[in-house]
Amino acid sequence: MTRVHDMGGRFGDGPVVPEEEGVIFHADWHPRALAITVATGPLGQWNLDMSRHARESLPPKDYTRFSYYEKWLAGLANLLVEKGVVTEGELSGDEAPTPSPLADRAMRAEQVAGILAAGGPANRPSNVDVMFAPGDEVVTRRCPENATVSGGHTRLPAYAAGARGRILRLHGTHILPDSNAHGQGEAPEPLYAVVFAASELWAHQEHPGDEVVLDLWQSYLERA
Repeated sequence: MTRVHDMGGRFGDGPVVPEEEGVIFHADWHPRALAITVATGPLGQWNLDMSRHARESLPPKDYTRFSYYEKWLAGLANLLVEKGVVTEGELSGDEAPTPSPLADRAMRAEQVAGILAAGGPANRPSNVDVMFAPGDEVVTRRCPENATVSGGHTRLPAYAAGARGRILRLHGTHILPDSNAHGQGEAPEPLYAVVFAASELWAHQEHPGDEVVLDLWQSYLERA
């Protein structure tokens, strides 16, 4: 059973309406939501995969009614409280904020350009042997779920579960989100670009000749 955020290929959610080209934010608080999320990353209390999982773990009734940046803020608020950075009372305004020992770690405006330019590479050395090469036929795991944490984070979308594809290229070895999102270590393993025929993924594909390329970790794959 997939969770509410895994929407790819799901029926009943209405058409996808493309946004006007060049429009990034739709309200004046949207860039502030993005900024505060990025600024709290250097606090060092969570990683990118934990942040994604926090948004995915919102109650379904909230996830479906919240806008994009409302999801970001709700996930961030949960992380801040869960990690003890602030209290619920401080967030709600019922308690006066107290100085945090983490305050000096927050990203400042003058640091943004340098930090964003440096990025946060996720490639890591790994002792996991590479199993596949470009051109190899593979099949994804039939159950699109975290193999070690019940209900945990994974980057294998439900619409690609049990699908047959072909290795397009090896990206190297990268942090495994399924482990990193739950504080179980980075567990780097080979990451591949895998190409799938549209007809393999969709029952009613609009263009049968189309292909979809997904970046998938080795533990998601089996030899076809």
